[in-house]
Amino acid sequence: MAHRKTEGSKLLVTVLCTVAACSAVPISDLLDRVSQRSDTLHSLSTTLTQDLDSHFPPIGRIFMPRPSVCHTSSLQIPTDKEQALQVSESDLLSLARSLLQAWLDPLVILSTSAKTLPHPAQSSISNKIQELQEHSRYLGDGLDILSGKMGPTAQAISFLPYRGDNDIGEDKISKLSNFHFLLSCFRRDSHKIDSFLKVLRCRAAKMKPEMC
Repeated sequence: MAHRKTEGSKLLVTVLCTVAACSAVPISDLLDRVSQRSDTLHSLSTTLTQDLDSHFPPIGRIFMPRPSVCHTSSLQIPTDKEQALQVSESDLLSLARSLLQAWLDPLVILSTSAKTLPHPAQSSISNKIQELQEHSRYLGDGLDILSGKMGPTAQAISFLPYRGDNDIGEDKISKLSNFHFLLSCFRRDSHKIDSFLKVLRCRAAKMKPEMC
């Protein structure tokens, strides 16, 4: 028991030291780090979608819901780069954090469902979903630290609860279609997060708007 307490204490100290170190990092450097992480997140989600498409039955696309049904669709966000450039830095960060926060539970569902997904690349897909969770967690930690430097507006989060079922389906077509749809929603949102953070990084570097 004493050994466990010692390990727990060491872990706590390590976490606190890491947070303290990140808090001392300039905003521009933090933006570089979170932008790299978000880029990896979006790239991984795109690769996962391609993995699914490799053996996705055409009839499955007929049953897939439209993107407008994604649980994050109610969030009012810029539709393109030009609109994003008109949004304040704090609001952009708040939007990115809101989108990422909204995927905590759905990513757990994807991770659980991937373990029994009826797909030839099931093992690889399952491992990549776990990577998605890990990158999302690290990105969330970075955005939390960043928001603390940018004030109350950046710390505000719009809560977008996921109201879908934990069970993605019983038959093969339903499982693949629902899994693909949920992953497609995540890929779409990860692209938005990545775009917002790249605009923020661009502004921090004082680049001209047309170069962002």
